Amino acid sequence: MSAQQTIHVGGEWLSAASGATREILDPADAQPFALIAEGGSEDADAAIAAARAAFDDGPWPATPVAERAALLRRVADLLVRDREKIGLLESRDAGKTLEEGRVDVDCVADAFRYFADLVIGEGAGRVVDAGSDEIHSVVVHEPVGVCSMITPWNYPLLQASWKIAPALAAGNTFVIKPSEITPLTTVALIELLVEAGLPAGVANIVTGPGHTVGARLADHPDVDLVSFTGGLVSGTKVAQAAALGVKKVALELGGKNPNVVFADACATDDGFDTAVDQALNAAFIHSGQVCSAGGRLIIEESVRERFVAELARRAAKIKLGRGTEDGVECGPLVSAQQREKTEMYVASALEEGAVLRSGGKRPEPSEVRPAEGYFYEPTVLDQCHREMKAVREEVFGPVLTVETFRTEDEAVALANDTEYGLAGAVWTSDQGRASRMARRMRHGTIWINDFHPYLPQAEWGGFGKSGVGRELGPAGLAEYRESKHVYQNLAPRPVRWFAG
Repeated sequence: MSAQQTIHVGGEWLSAASGATREILDPADAQPFALIAEGGSEDADAAIAAARAAFDDGPWPATPVAERAALLRRVADLLVRDREKIGLLESRDAGKTLEEGRVDVDCVADAFRYFADLVIGEGAGRVVDAGSDEIHSVVVHEPVGVCSMITPWNYPLLQASWKIAPALAAGNTFVIKPSEITPLTTVALIELLVEAGLPAGVANIVTGPGHTVGARLADHPDVDLVSFTGGLVSGTKVAQAAALGVKKVALELGGKNPNVVFADACATDDGFDTAVDQALNAAFIHSGQVCSAGGRLIIEESVRERFVAELARRAAKIKLGRGTEDGVECGPLVSAQQREKTEMYVASALEEGAVLRSGGKRPEPSEVRPAEGYFYEPTVLDQCHREMKAVREEVFGPVLTVETFRTEDEAVALANDTEYGLAGAVWTSDQGRASRMARRMRHGTIWINDFHPYLPQAEWGGFGKSGVGRELGPAGLAEYRESKHVYQNLAPRPVRWFAG
C-alpha cells in the first residue's frame, strides 16, 4: 500500500518531513485500508508559516465578500457532486452507516451555503450614532488572522466544515489537524477547496497526532485563534497553551446530555411509540459516539417500567454490522480503545448497582459483523443514580443509563446535575411545562419533543465544561472575526484642553 500525501502546505501536497506514515484502519474489521503521512511539529511549523504568509501578503483577506461567498457555494456544489464517494469514505473511516455518511455530506454542503449567504447579506458595517452630524462612526469586522483548527474523530467532515466555512467566509487563513484516527474526509475537503479555486496557503492541513501537531498548533506564536473540538482533558491543555499567547480560543468539549421524558408524553400509544423511538435515536445513533448523544434517560417514575422494557426490547433488535452493508442500522465503535472504554463504564455501572436490561457485551460475529471489528451491543442500564461514573462521565459509546423522577423540580435538578451543558431534551404534551423546562435547563441546545436536529442558522455550543464560544449561526461567524471601531471627525477643531 503506497502512502498518500495528506499534508497540504502552501498549495502543495507533501509527505511528512520525517517520512513517517500511519495506517488507517476500518473499524468494521480492523484492517488497514489507507496509508497516510504522519506529520509532526516541523510540518505544523511549515503549515503555519504558509498560512501566515497567505494572510499577511496574499489576496484572500482582501478578496471581496461576494467572491468569497461564491467560492463557498462552489465548494457546496462539489460536495453534492462527490456525495457518494465522500459519504462512503466517511463510513469506512469512522465506522458509521453509509446513510449517515451521506447525511453528513449534505449537512456540510448546507453549512457552506449558509455562511456564504450570511456573510454576503451583512452590509458594510454597523453605523454607530455618535450624537453629532459631524461624526461618522462605524463598527466593521475583519478576519482574526491565522486559525488553528483541531477536530475530533466522530464527525470529522462535519466538524471540519463548522470551522472552515465561517473562517473562510470571514477572510482568514487556517491550518487544520483532523483526528489521526479519521483524517480522510478532511483531506478530501481540502482537495475540494483547492479545486474550487482557493488561493495557495489559505487552506493547510497536517495529518498527525495531537501531542505533536495539535500542541504546536495551540502554542505557536503566529497563530491568532485556536478552535478545538474534542475531549475535556485535551481541550483544557489546548486552552492553557493558547492562553500563553493570549489567543482567541473556541472550545467544544462534549456533554452528558439528559433526555427528560414526562408521563404525559406517553399518554397515547403514538406518543409512547415516538418517545421510545427517539430515545433510541438519542442514545444509539453512530453507536453513541456523538457529543450531544442522549445517553441519560431521565423518566417519570410512573411510566419507567413500561418505557424501559420496550426500550430494551427494541435496543436488542438493532442491526449491528459494517456500515456499508444493506440493512445495517448501527456500525462499530471507532477503535479498540473506544470499545474497551465503553466496556469499562458498563462494568463500573453494574458494580455500582445498575441493572442490565439489554446489551452489555460484544455481539456474536456474523457475515456483516467481522469478529475483528470493534462492535458492541446497544446497552440499556436501569436503576442508575448520579454517583455512577457511567452517569457522570462521557462514555462515547452505545450506553443508555436510566434515572427516574417524580416531580418537575426533581427532573430539572437531575437534568442540570452535570459539569457539562451541551444539549438536552424534554418530552411532554404540556406546553407550559415545556416552556418552563426549556428555560430552567442549563444546556446550550434544548429540544422539545425531538432529539438531535440542528440548524446551521442556530448557534451550537454549551454551558459549563462543554466549552467556550459557539459554532454555527451568526455567533459562529463572529468567532473568526475582530471588531474594529472607525470614528471619523468630519469637522476637526482644537480642543484647547491644554492652555499651552
